[in-house]
Formats: sequence, C-alpha cells, structure tokens
Amino acid sequence: MAVQIGAKPDSGFDDPIGMLKDCHRRIERFLHILCVVANSAAGRALTEVETSAVQSALQYFRTGGQRHTADEEESLFPRLRAALGAGSLEEIRTLEDGHRSANNLHQTVEALYLAWMASGVQNAEQTERLESATEQLRQLYQADIEVEERIVFPQAEELLDRQAIASIGEELRARRQ
Repeated sequence: MAVQIGAKPDSGFDDPIGMLKDCHRRIERFLHILCVVANSAAGRALTEVETSAVQSALQYFRTGGQRHTADEEESLFPRLRAALGAGSLEEIRTLEDGHRSANNLHQTVEALYLAWMASGVQNAEQTERLESATEQLRQLYQADIEVEERIVFPQAEELLDRQAIASIGEELRARRQ
C-alpha cells in the first residue's frame, strides 16, 4: 500500500478496533476500483492500468477481506456477545449474514473480472451482471460499515476490558503471520 504524506498512520495490534476501521477504509478504496472499472470500461477491453488495479483489488479481497471477516467473526463478535449476554446485538447476526452475502458476490465479481481479463471482452449479460454485483457489494459494505462504526465498535470499546482488547489484537497479529 502506498504511503500518503500527511495521512494518519494505520492503527497497530494494540488498537484492534482501530485496525478494523483502517481495514474499512481499504475495503472502500478497493471496492471503488472494482465499481469504477466495471462501469467505465464496459463494452471494451481493460487497459493495462485497469487490469493491474482490478487484480490488486481482487487480491486484497481474497486475502485482506477474508482476514477482516475472520477478525470480526472469530475475535470481536464472540467477545462482544459474551459481554452483552442475553442482550446480544441483533446487528451482529445481520453483519454475519452480510459477510456471507458479500462472499458470494465477491466470487461472482472475481469470476466475471477474470473471464473479462482472459478474453478481453464481455458480452452484455456479463457487463450487466458485473455492474449489478459490484453495486450490490457497494451497498452492502456501505450499510455494514455504518453499523459497525456507529454501533458495534463503540459497544466493543465500551464493554470489553483491556485484556479482551489485547487478546483480539494478538489474534489479529496471528492471522497476519
């Protein structure tokens, strides 16, 4: 990832909630690439620059995106559910459902982009499917990120003790080794 002068440095493992927020910004940037290229390059072959950008975005979602989902579903959500007890956030289940939907959409987007890059062309049905799938992903992520940053993450910061936060950070570190 390129360094941007004056940009806020990414959070570290001592701030796992901050890391999850930083990941949201990367998701938004890479998803933007997938959406823009799907719309702007429709009806023609991808340029080398577009191909490279799309390949980077697809790779990010294959690795970083999957890791982010695990960070939430295996580390954050179980601890938050335990802290909330019977009053567990309904939003968590909705987010988990959203993760499954996003995974299916990512598979569609990747298959369509790979076919496009391999053949150099798309037919009208493939173009429509890709534009639809990227737009669905955009809407899904927009809604999920809003719920996480407005409701779930603040609840976690309020309810989880330092040890739970430290454990989440260590689990995030282990996923990245």
